Amino acid sequence: MKINKYEDISQIDREAKKDYIDRHSAFVHCEKNATKGEKFKVKVKVGDEYMHPDDTDHYIAFVQVWDGEKMLAQANFIEGAMGNAPANLEVDFYIVPTKNMKLTAMAFCTKHGLWQSDEATVEVN
Repeated sequence: MKINKYEDISQIDREAKKDYIDRHSAFVHCEKNATKGEKFKVKVKVGDEYMHPDDTDHYIAFVQVWDGEKMLAQANFIEGAMGNAPANLEVDFYIVPTKNMKLTAMAFCTKHGLWQSDEATVEVN
């Protein structure tokens, strides 16, 4: 399966391509430091400037958080979960770290496939 990745949209000329890339890309939002054994919040947002559709044949079916090659969590959605209106889907995951992490998020669009975020490094003390 092809995995799509976010591109720096400031380098892209055509608005349609910016829209397509941004609305499908997953973004990891979290602190850069965590405490071993304590809950740590990881927010994943799909889309930044542009909202993703929530139609019967075009919606985000799942969002995952990975630490390297190990999946830590997944949230599943059905069409209409965002009210059948374009939205920036957001999911808060709470994980308990035991070691430093290299977090990425994956978002699966039912029409345009799998999209991977940039990596977020978290130091665990």
